[in-house]
Amino acid sequence: MDLRGIGLPYNASTRFIEENVNKGLGDKVAIYFRDEQITYRQMQKRVNQVGNMLKTLGLKMENRVLINCHDTPEFIYSFFGSIKIGAVPIPVNTMMQPSDYEYYLNNSRARALIIHQDLWENIQHLRKRFIYLEHVIVISESDVKTVEGTLSFYEMMEQASEDLKPCHTQYDDSAFWLFSSGSTGNPKGVIHLQHDMEFALNSYAKNILKLTENDICFSASKLFFAYGLGGGMYFPFGVGASTVLVPERPTPEVVLQAIEKYKPTVFFGVPTLYGHMIDFTEKNNKRYDLSSVRICVSAGEPLPVVFLRKWKYLYNLDILDGIGSTEALHIYLSNRIGDIREGSSGKIVPGFEAKIVNEEGNPLPPNEVGDLLIRGDSIAHGYWNLHEQNKQKFLGEWFHTGDKFYRDDDGYFWYCGRSDDMLKVGGIWVSPVEIENCLLQHEAVLEVAVVGVTNENDLVMPKAYIVLKDGVDPSENLAKELKEFTKQHLARYKYPRIIEFVDALPKTTTGKIQRFKFRIS
Repeated sequence: MDLRGIGLPYNASTRFIEENVNKGLGDKVAIYFRDEQITYRQMQKRVNQVGNMLKTLGLKMENRVLINCHDTPEFIYSFFGSIKIGAVPIPVNTMMQPSDYEYYLNNSRARALIIHQDLWENIQHLRKRFIYLEHVIVISESDVKTVEGTLSFYEMMEQASEDLKPCHTQYDDSAFWLFSSGSTGNPKGVIHLQHDMEFALNSYAKNILKLTENDICFSASKLFFAYGLGGGMYFPFGVGASTVLVPERPTPEVVLQAIEKYKPTVFFGVPTLYGHMIDFTEKNNKRYDLSSVRICVSAGEPLPVVFLRKWKYLYNLDILDGIGSTEALHIYLSNRIGDIREGSSGKIVPGFEAKIVNEEGNPLPPNEVGDLLIRGDSIAHGYWNLHEQNKQKFLGEWFHTGDKFYRDDDGYFWYCGRSDDMLKVGGIWVSPVEIENCLLQHEAVLEVAVVGVTNENDLVMPKAYIVLKDGVDPSENLAKELKEFTKQHLARYKYPRIIEFVDALPKTTTGKIQRFKFRIS
């Protein structure tokens, strides 16, 4: 039901948790976590207890609660428990430096912090610098003594009531924030509303993935990412399905073993992970049992065609490549089951609209590269406290993604890089992604990043930073071979004039390559 403008109450916690119990799914497994199986009814009680716990601390509507948790049930209890009382949960990346958490807490002005013990130990020395923080609620093992000046998550939760009425929030009230990755500056607080998760569920999960209550979802991308929040939490809960939570770092072995153990039907990964899982499988000459999986999803960056083909060869599984953003909450361009165009980001997801424009904002015809703008009802309310950036990015109903794309005559969208990643070589736009995808097809190459550098005449030329596969040694002859390989597969003007072999590529925690770091090095 579309509740916009009607003024009726709408609380996302009620929609994604209580509705499943009310529909008779109370005894169904909602969460697979280690050797636990947590039902919807058990989850509902825990969500209510956390909500009541926060109320006893004086938290109320619009108060912000920072969540710094691993992928565990406590993350979910804290997220929906906060929303249920009208507070605003803010999940943040668990892999950052202490100074980053100082920024998150002070920028958001969060009154409460829910955090795992090991993560608190890394930042507790900065406690006096958290200007607005009143309550630190630590999730620790039952035999670990509560740190002085903090509260015990479990003790407080167990003492709280299991009954809780939802706060009288409405469709367009704030529900939660997510911080953008901040690859080119300070992270931005992205404000999402109560209805945004439902829109993403209906547009992508139901339309593209055909998700039903019979599915089990597993997202290797963590819950604090917009991509993982959908695939690992509100997508399955939105249809009464189940999710698998794995708190460990998603190495190829951890992920493949988890798929064998929990037998998910839908798997969410990122291109870098698929590449490492392929390499891990081939290197160990062992194919894991992924027969439970009916479809795989990829987002974060374009999926190299070579990964798509190798994954299909190794595991007979298709990968639906798509693109989304923190601001849009989830995927808005995607390939479809039975309709995959290799190398493309697919077509517009139902419910969204897209247009490609030139620098003046005028729509471009098919096959011309321009800036991608999208609109849809899960696009964020805006950035917290960033007036100028809001004006630049949120253009009425349209959001300026910062991505360069073109749309072909059949309606498929083709990614050409970030607006500041595109190269103009000899007066012609060149996509670094196209060169990278070509080099990844060479048997010696594991990962690659292409950027533009200037020669002695200040003309731009492509340079490739390459990570080689295990056992392959860098050499001048190999560099020459890779240049020739590119010339054979692409227009000659696109080949990388310089190749530099490196041990690793700089990436965001979502796995996106940070090309800008090579440009400024």
